[in-house]
Amino acid sequence: MRKLGTVIAAVALTFSGLAAPANASTGTPCSIQDGACLKLSTNQAWLIYRGSASYGPVPVTHGRPGYETPTGTFQVLRKVRDDWSVPYNAPMPFSVYFTSSGIAFHEGSLTDLSHGCVHLSHEAAVTFFDNLFIGEQVQVVW
Repeated sequence: MRKLGTVIAAVALTFSGLAAPANASTGTPCSIQDGACLKLSTNQAWLIYRGSASYGPVPVTHGRPGYETPTGTFQVLRKVRDDWSVPYNAPMPFSVYFTSSGIAFHEGSLTDLSHGCVHLSHEAAVTFFDNLFIGEQVQVVW
């Protein structure tokens, strides 16, 4: 099932008097129709299905200084359930790669910054792995 839940954040924000998300159609700061949205400045990520947020926001950590996670729009290139980072000698469970340089969403520390990858909790990493598909978009905004 691709649609994981109903996001009513935009409605709640409207009634609270706070500003709505940057893109009210998706309920996220991103404009893609299917894939994942990552907002680096708030350490949050969402899954988007048919133009609406279907999961999230979930907390993330991302690249440390000198290893920044790139911004832009990318495509999911490959997925590996139990991968291993050779350069950093570390596990990368539930990896969803979206750059040719090896940047991926994967299970990891939500307190330690990465070498460019996007760390998710176990539950979120499994959900992203199961619901992001090769060719779908990943939009990364500041």
